[in-house]
Amino acid sequence: MISNYQEKTMGTWGTGPFDSDIAGDFTDRLRGLSPQRIVGALEEALRRVADSGPRVDGGDGAEAVAAAALVAAQIPGSDVVIDPDDRPDEPLPELPDALRALACEALHRALEEGSELASGWVDTSEADEWRQEVQAILRALG
Repeated sequence: MISNYQEKTMGTWGTGPFDSDIAGDFTDRLRGLSPQRIVGALEEALRRVADSGPRVDGGDGAEAVAAAALVAAQIPGSDVVIDPDDRPDEPLPELPDALRALACEALHRALEEGSELASGWVDTSEADEWRQEVQAILRALG
């Protein structure tokens, strides 16, 4: 379950959006922030990937996937369910609609060929599972 990139830089124990140390650290940083700062942190994580050049850093990608899952979980009727251990302690504030579009853009970039997160999986079945997880988040985002 560990990609070549992830093996060197973080612990990864699954293919879900919160199944790495980097994603866990990202959500931990959201705890205790004001609603406005949470929105800013989500936007920053998504923008780093959406605006990246031809190469998407694996750590940035992991944060963006986690941020996108948090955004998708806020959508009424969404199939994306976040475990209480993987989200901030307080409910997320109402998120601006523009964050959904930015989350979609970031996820598409995370899935592209130049993404360390997408290309670094050692086991192809785990890579496929991870892609399915990201695609489910994309579907929830609309």
